[in-house]
Amino acid sequence: MAKKEIEGERLFVLDTNVLIHDPTSIFRFKEHDIYLPMIVLEELDNLKKGATEVARNARQMSRFLDELLSDSTVDDIKKGLALDQDRNEVAASNGHLFFQTQAIDNSIPDILPGAKNDNSILGTAIFLTEQYPNRTITLVSKDINLRIKANVLGIHTEDYFNDQVLEDVDLLYRGARALSKDFWEQHSKNMESWNAEGHTYYRLQGPEVDSWQVNEFLYMESDPTFNYRVCSKEQDTAVIELTRDYEQSTHGIWGIHARNREQNFALNLLMNPDIDFVTLVGMAGTGKTLLTLAAGLEQTLEAGLYNEIIMTRVTVPVGEDIGFLPGTEEEKMTPWMGALMDNLEVLTKTEENGDWGQAATNDLLQQRIKIRSLNFMRGRTFLKKLIIIDEAQNLTSKQMKTLITRAGPGSKIVCLGNIAQIDTPYLTETSSGLTYVVDRFQGWEHSGHITLLRGERSRLADFASEVL
Repeated sequence: MAKKEIEGERLFVLDTNVLIHDPTSIFRFKEHDIYLPMIVLEELDNLKKGATEVARNARQMSRFLDELLSDSTVDDIKKGLALDQDRNEVAASNGHLFFQTQAIDNSIPDILPGAKNDNSILGTAIFLTEQYPNRTITLVSKDINLRIKANVLGIHTEDYFNDQVLEDVDLLYRGARALSKDFWEQHSKNMESWNAEGHTYYRLQGPEVDSWQVNEFLYMESDPTFNYRVCSKEQDTAVIELTRDYEQSTHGIWGIHARNREQNFALNLLMNPDIDFVTLVGMAGTGKTLLTLAAGLEQTLEAGLYNEIIMTRVTVPVGEDIGFLPGTEEEKMTPWMGALMDNLEVLTKTEENGDWGQAATNDLLQQRIKIRSLNFMRGRTFLKKLIIIDEAQNLTSKQMKTLITRAGPGSKIVCLGNIAQIDTPYLTETSSGLTYVVDRFQGWEHSGHITLLRGERSRLADFASEVL
C-alpha cells in the first residue's frame, strides 16, 4: 500500500475480536479508513469451523470481505476498497478498506517476545505510524491486555464502542419513576377519573408527563399507596392506571407476595396478558426467578393462558468446566437449572411435604416446565408459551434478537439478569444483550421493565452483597 494511496486523517487497525464480535464493524467507521493485517485474516480462517456463535460470525465476516473483493483487481485492493454499501440497519460508510499487501520486517520492538499474533498486530500498527506520520493510527480491539501493551508502546488505541447501547450503565431505563412532591399541584387541573373492568384510571396533563414512557410505573416516596402504571401517552397528556397491590395477603400469586415496591411492579407486568415482553434486572436475591415462576405457574396451570413454561439460559460456567454431560437435552441442561429447582421447591412447599412433595415437583416439572438449550433455538416458533431467559446479561444483542423472534402468537418472553455479573468475554454492562433490549423496548405498549433494587433472599445474602 503506497503512501499516496491512503488519504484522510484517521486509519483504524482492527483486531480479530472486533470482527468476531460484530461482523458489520467494517461498515461502522463512517468516513474513516480501515486496515486489516494479514494475521487477522489468518485468525478468521482458523475460527470459521464449527456451530458456535464465534464460528458463525467468522464466516459472515468472510462473506462480507469476499463480496467486497469480488470483481476487484490488485490495483483496486492497493488503492483501498470503497465501503459505500448499506448493511441492513448499518449506516453507509464512505471510507476505504485496506489489506496488508507487503511484508513488515523489523517493526516489532525487542520488548515483545516471540511471534504471538497480538505482537504481529502491534508491529503492524507501529509500521503504519512510521509510514504515515500525518495520520492518526488507531488500534481498535476488545482485548484489554492488547490495548495495555499498545499504550505502553505509544500506540493510540481504543475499545470498539459502536455496540455500546449507553455511555454509562447508570443511564439505563429503570421502569419506575419517583414523582415530585408538588405533582398534584401541577397536574390536577382538568384531571379525569373513571373505573372500567375493576381498574381505576386517571387522565391528566402537565409538565412531567412528556418524559414518561408507556408501561412505566409512577410512585411517590411520601405516599406508599400511590403506585400507578402509564397506560398511554400523547405529548403532555397521559392515562395512568392504579396498580394491583400484590403486597396484600389477599392478592398472592401461587402463595407468593411482593415484599417491596419494585417486586409489586414486576408482578403487575408479569400478570398483565397485554404485555408480551418483560425484562427484570437486579442483583442476586431480588426475587427475579421466583416472581417469574410464580406468575408463570398461575397463568399456565390456573388461568390456562399458556400451554407450558420454557426456561433456558446461557451455559457459561463460573468456575472450571466439568466437561461433557450425558443424557438428553433436558438432562444436559439440568445442572444449569439449579435456580429453577430451588424456586420450585419454594413454590410447591417441598420441604414441608417430604417425598410426596418432591415427587409432585418433578411431575410438575416434566408436564408443564420444559428446559431447553439456546443452541437449538434457531428456526423454532413457540405458540402460547411463557419463555423465561435466565442470565440474559450473558447474551449478545444478536443472540437476544434470535431468541425474541422465536415468539409466536400468544407467547410471552421474560428476560432475567444481573448486568453486574457478566461472564461472556468482551461483553460489558453497556454492550450486553440485556441492556440492549431494555433500551430498545422502552416505551413500546406491549413491553415493560423493572429494575429490582432490594434483596429479599436473607439477611446474610443482603449483607454479603453490600460488603463483599
